[in-house]
Formats: sequence, C-alpha cells, structure tokens
Amino acid sequence: MEGGSALRKVLIVVPAVIVVVLVAGLVLGAGLVRRPLPDHTGTQRLPGLDASVEVVRDDRGVPQIYASTDADLMRAQGYVHAQDRFFEMDYRRHVTAGRLSELVGENEAALSADLVIRTFGWRDVAEKEWDLLSDESRSLYEAYAEGVNAYLRSREASELGLEYTVLGTTTELRDIEPWSPVDSLAWLKAMAWDLRGNYDAELGRAAALRTLGDVGRTEELYPDYPYETHTPIVAPPVQTDLPAAEDPAEAAEGDTAAAGAPGSTAQGETAAAATTAGTTAEGQTVAAPSAAETPTAAETPTAAETATALGGRGAEQALASAAAALDAVPVLVGQGEGIGSNSFVVSGEHTASGKPLLANDPHLGLDAPNLWYQVGLHCTGEAENCTFDVAGFSFSGLPGVVIGHNDQLAWGLTNLGADVTDFTLERLYDDGTYLRDGARVPLDTRRETIEVNGGEPVVTTVTTTVHGPIVSEVLADTGVAGSVPVPEGAPPAGFSGYAVALQWTALTPGRTGDAVFAINRARNADDIAAAAALLEVPAQNIVFATADGDIGYQAPGKIPVRAVVPDSPVPSDGSWPRPGWDSRYDWQGFVAPEDMPREVNPAEGFISAANQAVMPVGEGPFLTTDWDAGYRSQRIRSLLEQKIADGDPIDVGDMNDIMLDDASPFGPAVLPALLSVDVDDPFVEEAVDLLREWSAEGFPTDTSSAGAAYFNAVWTNLLELTFTDDLPASQAPDGGARWLMVVQRLLEDPQDPWWDDRTTVNIVEGRDEILRQALVLARQELTNTMGKDPGGWEWGKLHPFAPKHPVLGGEGVPALVRRVFNPGAVEVAGGTSIVNATSFSTAVTDDLGRPDFTVTAGPSMRMVVDLGDLDRSTWVTSTGTSGHPGSDHYTDQIDAWAAGETFPWPFSRDAVEESRSVTMTLQPPE
Repeated sequence: MEGGSALRKVLIVVPAVIVVVLVAGLVLGAGLVRRPLPDHTGTQRLPGLDASVEVVRDDRGVPQIYASTDADLMRAQGYVHAQDRFFEMDYRRHVTAGRLSELVGENEAALSADLVIRTFGWRDVAEKEWDLLSDESRSLYEAYAEGVNAYLRSREASELGLEYTVLGTTTELRDIEPWSPVDSLAWLKAMAWDLRGNYDAELGRAAALRTLGDVGRTEELYPDYPYETHTPIVAPPVQTDLPAAEDPAEAAEGDTAAAGAPGSTAQGETAAAATTAGTTAEGQTVAAPSAAETPTAAETPTAAETATALGGRGAEQALASAAAALDAVPVLVGQGEGIGSNSFVVSGEHTASGKPLLANDPHLGLDAPNLWYQVGLHCTGEAENCTFDVAGFSFSGLPGVVIGHNDQLAWGLTNLGADVTDFTLERLYDDGTYLRDGARVPLDTRRETIEVNGGEPVVTTVTTTVHGPIVSEVLADTGVAGSVPVPEGAPPAGFSGYAVALQWTALTPGRTGDAVFAINRARNADDIAAAAALLEVPAQNIVFATADGDIGYQAPGKIPVRAVVPDSPVPSDGSWPRPGWDSRYDWQGFVAPEDMPREVNPAEGFISAANQAVMPVGEGPFLTTDWDAGYRSQRIRSLLEQKIADGDPIDVGDMNDIMLDDASPFGPAVLPALLSVDVDDPFVEEAVDLLREWSAEGFPTDTSSAGAAYFNAVWTNLLELTFTDDLPASQAPDGGARWLMVVQRLLEDPQDPWWDDRTTVNIVEGRDEILRQALVLARQELTNTMGKDPGGWEWGKLHPFAPKHPVLGGEGVPALVRRVFNPGAVEVAGGTSIVNATSFSTAVTDDLGRPDFTVTAGPSMRMVVDLGDLDRSTWVTSTGTSGHPGSDHYTDQIDAWAAGETFPWPFSRDAVEESRSVTMTLQPPE
C-alpha cells in the first residue's frame, strides 16, 4: 500500500505540440520558462498597506519581511508567496476543494480525487472553521489574501506559472480566481489527512484477515511497541536488563462529537470507559480517570468471531472498496512508513553556548518544489498590533510560520501518529436507511456537481451516517453495497449490503487556524500549552526551547475517547474497523487539552521525539497502538547520551551531525541470522563477505557503501520470499520498522509457518532456506544492475533522490516537459527507519520488476536553532525557495541538502543586512 500512496500523483498527458512550444521557449531563453519569474527588486504597490514594507532576500532568494504592523506582514507574506509559489497554491486549493478537474481537465485520476474529496467535504469544513476563528485571526487571514490578490491583479495565468502554459495546450485557461482566506484553511485539511494516524493499519488488518483467516496471525504483522528497549518521549530511560512490561490498562478522556468508535485494547493498552471523558458535547469538562481505573482488555477474539461481527464477505468487499477510493486522494504532504520526523532538544547545561539547542527535520514527501518556503516575519512597530518577530518554514498559501523560532522560543514538529480516524461498517437498507441500535435511521444525502475543464460536469451523491461520509461507494467501479450477498444471520428483509463510513476528527470544525499565530507568538511552556489546545489537527509532537533556558515537550491534538465494549468480538481501540450499527462502539468524546502529555526540563537534559510512543504503557490518555517502532528515536537518544557522557559540549554542528546519522538498525537485527547460513557458491560468498565488512564498519548507509547496497537488496528479497505467498498485493511489505520487528520475531523460530513458501509443492521451507535464497537473488540482481565485482557496488547509485513535480513530473508527460519541471536526481545516504530517513519502499519495483530504492520520503528540511545566538542557527530545504523552474532558486539548495550541508540562518537585522542580496519595497497605492 505504501508504494502506491507514496508515489500517487495526477499525471497529465500533454500533446507533442507543447514540446515544440517549450523548445522554442527554452531557445529564446527569456521566453515561456522565464515569463513567470517575479521581480524581487524595486518598488511595488500593494493595496491595503498601512505603511511601506521592506523585503530583503539573500543569495538563495529567502525573504525577510519588515513591516510596522502584523497585518502588513501578512499582506507582504501573501504577496511574496504568490510571487514565488502561486501555481503550487492554486493546485492545492483545487485539490482541497475537490475541483482538480477544473484545473487539469478530463483526467481519471483527477476526477477520482475530486469525487473522494467532495465526499469528505474538506472545503465545507473549512468554511465552518472560518466562523470559529478569533476576530484577530480572521483579520490576518484576510490581510494575507489581500497580499496574494494584489500580486494576481493584472497578471494573466502565464505570468504566474509555467504550468498554466503547459496545461493550456489541453484545457481552457480560465481567469485566475481571487484568493480567499478559506483557501488557506482548507489546506490544513490536506495536511491533517496525510498526517493522520493508523488509517493504513486499520484497513490493513482487515485486508490481511481476509487472506489469512486468523486474527492472531494477522496481529503478528502488527507487533507491540518495544517499550522494554525503546524509550517513549515522556518517560525515564528504558533499562534493557529488565523483563518486558506486563499489559496494564490505558486511560483516556473525551467529548461526544457527532459520532461513534471503539475502545478496547491491543498491544496491552486499553481505552477509557464510556462514562469517563474530557470535554462533553455541551462543553463541560470532567476529570479523566487514571490508567488503573480503566477496564482491562477483552480476550483476543477468534477469526470467525471477528469476521462474523464485521459482516462476513459482504463487509470485506466494502472495506476493499473503501481502501480503493481513499487511495485516489492525491498526496500533498506525504504518506507511508517514511512519513515521520526527528526532533530533539538539548538543555544549555550540555551545550557550547550554555543555552538550549533544538533540531528538527520533518520526514515528508519530497516533491519539486519542496513543500516548505523559508521566510522571516519581523514587525518593527511599537503598537499592540505589532507582535510578530519570527522566522522559519512556512507553507505557501498559509500565513505565518509553521516551524521555526521567534526571539524567545524555538519549536519543532513531528507527527504524533495518534489514531484520529476510524472506519465503521454500516448496514444499509434499500429504503435509504441504515441500522442503528436495532432501528432504521435515514441516511443524509447531498448532491455535488464537479466541473470538468473541457468535458461534461459530473454529478455525484454524497451519503453520510452519524459517523461520517460513506467512502466505499464513491467510485463507481469499486462500489459494492447494492450487490453483496446477504451473510448468514443478517438483518431483516430490505437489507441491501454493507458500506464503510469514515470518522475523522478533522471533519469536525476546529480552531487550528488560530494555533499557527499562537505558536508564532509563544514565549514559554504555558504559551505552547495554550497554542496546543487550539492545534486540533493534525496531531503533532511539539518540542520547544526558550531563551530563558527551558526545554520541553507538548502533545496537542483532538484525540477520540473510545469506549470499552465488554465481550466484544471486535477490538474496540480503533485498530480494526467497527460495527456502526452498535452505539456502544461510538466515540465518547475527546481528550481534554490539559490531560495531553507534556514535560518541561527533564532530569536527563534532553528530549527526543521521533514518532515513537509518547508515554509508557498504561500512563496518560490512550493515543494509539500503532506507533513508529522507535529505532530512530532510540538511536538519537544513544548519540546524545554518548555526547553527554563524554563531556563534550554540544554545538550546532553536532546537532546536524546527529540528523545525518546513517547507521542502519536493520543490520544488527538481521545479519547474525544471514551470516549463519551456509552458502556453498563462492560467487555468492563473495557478496556475503560485504556484509561482514559492513558489520565491522557499524552498518553505515553512506552513498559509497557496498554493504548497504547488498543488504538492502537482500532485505527486499527476504520480505518478498517470506510474505508474498501469504498476503494480498495491497499488503506487500514496505520494508519499514514494523516489518523489521516482524522479521526479528520470525528469526527466532526457524520453522515458523511464515517461512514456508505455499507456492512450492511437497516442500516445506524453513528460515535458513529463505535466507539463503535472499542472498543468492540479491547477488544476481546487483550483478545485473551494478556489475560483477561487489566491491564496485554503491548504495547511492541504487538510492537516488529524484523529486518530481506533482502534476507535470510523471511518466504520462513528455520527457522534455519532465526535464523542465523535475530536478536532476542526486545520490543520497540513509534509508528507511534510519535517523537520516531517506525512505524507500520495498513494495515498489521498476519497469523491469526489480526493486526500486528511489527515495519516496525524507527530511524535507533540516534546521538547528541555537537559543544562545539565533544567528548561529542553520537551515536547508530539499530543493529551493522558488516554485518556478526558470528560477535559480528552484534547485539551489538540493546539492547541499543531499550532501548534509546547511546554510546560515540570519535573524537579527544586522545578520540579515549582511546576507542581503536584493531588496524589494512594497508601498501603499499613491
């Protein structure tokens, strides 16, 4: 599943005539490609300004904006975002509104995306959120939109982005619509969707159960978080000489929204009782129970019990249809095992400056242009309406800074991974109703019309239940509700089939739009906690440090409280789909903000948050059971502990070096078993010797490593040989941390049934035979692709970073057009579940069916903030600031990023002046 979702883009087939046009433009130099390039110098007029604004850019085109009011800052930020990234902004707003077909024309992928997103109703939710924002926030979003529209005014599409010229060869180029503040809020929905919790795992369990027919065997593919060896974010360090923790209960709290979900257990954690809560539907807050007060887990149900409770074969088809429909949503931020991030903060007692250091490198999808836009927002006035002095990484289309620092506080974000989505099976009837606690309840429906550029409009009906929109019937070729067989013991006459509804916290309007500004202005831990209470979706880990010397962690997010259903045949903790016809499985509310995990100034002097479990099992609110396995977080912890133990003061360079650490956790876990296998063929043994050398070197994954190249080829074959015969194609292993835990357990039992290849007749394979085959096949593959001499193999040649344009970068586009929009590939170090997490998917293959190790996600930027001297801070992105392929700043950071280098990050006015390359002055109209 990860392979498809990580590479999913809208591919536009462009006629050959555009190739001729683009060639002419390229030959002319200042023609089509350079036409959209903005003027970053001189004086330009921006209606609505209270006073003049100065925009100072450095050699990489990064703007530092100086204005006398907050509103003018946002107007100017909107203006420079539109200058450099407007097509990206326009593409995103079409996607989030379910209007992509209006932009790109008749395209199957675009129409499928529109159908699903209209079903979600992202734009409708954003419009409702507008009314919830504070008056001040609304004024800032309006100011930002004014700045965008000032740049759009009097400019035709071809002056805003080369993409419009290309698309204009196949579609009608319509007038560019003015930017709306709601366009900015809708972008938050796309962020929340890509960074949701265990969506894939929940559907994956159901899909695996269909094939395996055994709940226990299915759960073997989703191992417990290794609390005994990998320290949670908020916890004392683990002691690996202690036995594994027993399974205590888990606490949670909540608020009754408009929906239902489960709350039993998995991996030794239990959700809160239905009668406990955080925030009720009426806005009342009550105390949450302790972990010891919550019910314990029910016994694991049998496969038959679970399958029957989930509706049998009919429900299986509905779940498969839901997965197919949701896979149509374009990836805007990133998805899959590689999506995560590293963040860590070190107290001043261990640093060279005597003040805290903070590092962050969000692991997201890596497109061209990069997701992030570097910017500084400096308000220079004295009045109350002048509060921003912040710099960092913004999203084009959204005012403010998402990750960065102000003059008193720095913050980083990593994905919390909380389970904020649930799938509910709904029993539908042919009279337009669905079953709810024994009664038939009318379905809610609405009509949506999708305009198609150059084609006929498409009309669709969106159907919802109390839990959320029905997603299994969105795409005509996947819908099953009207045709599934009626299972044994089904409801009364009139039952027409099963459907799947999606319940997701982001479909409830909230105030995340306020949170961006609150974080930008935060000065201390209390300010961060207040901002976190507003940051409902996506749920993120916030790591922060202050100039006063504090370091801390805060978990925000709107987290459902799930009820324990006694004697349930379906785990009700959100790890499996749940029966929507039984209200006992409904969400009971949301965890109160004050009950979310937090920590300030831990005794060990540092905090590492890299998507691992947040708290020890049984402590704090129930967040999820599907954590990242914690290999990256534990490696960061060990590197920091070693630094501190050595007594070496940690500086900015050390923090960056930790983010670049490329030691593989796979090698020490798998190599002992691989090297114990007898290999009779000297040709293969020559390659196996590389693994011994790789082990002696510490399992590096630098670009020149031959051992890393061979090991990753072996790992890919090992997974295929072990699991392909047992699992559906949609559940092919992506090779990430979860699969490492699975294989580690299997290696302990040479005769485990997973080792046997069911496609062979009268042969029962064991562990050693599969390992031997993996060694042989990998040797053959690399011989064919990289040469006969193993000493000449290089990991970087197998593992390139090759960013693509999200619309015009795919294989359906003529090669010349792709070359214009796609930067050239560069070799990179690292890999999946490594601190330098340049991830790939073992489920992805090239045109010849060979493993494709091309980077699918990775550090979208790297930053280190020194609270002792902010001008010593460093930053870099994976491409550049500009979204225009004709600009020098489209790719001027890519080589530095690939090499692990960073650039100075000026913040003080003196440092900004020293870095000045060009200046633009924005003036009010005369």
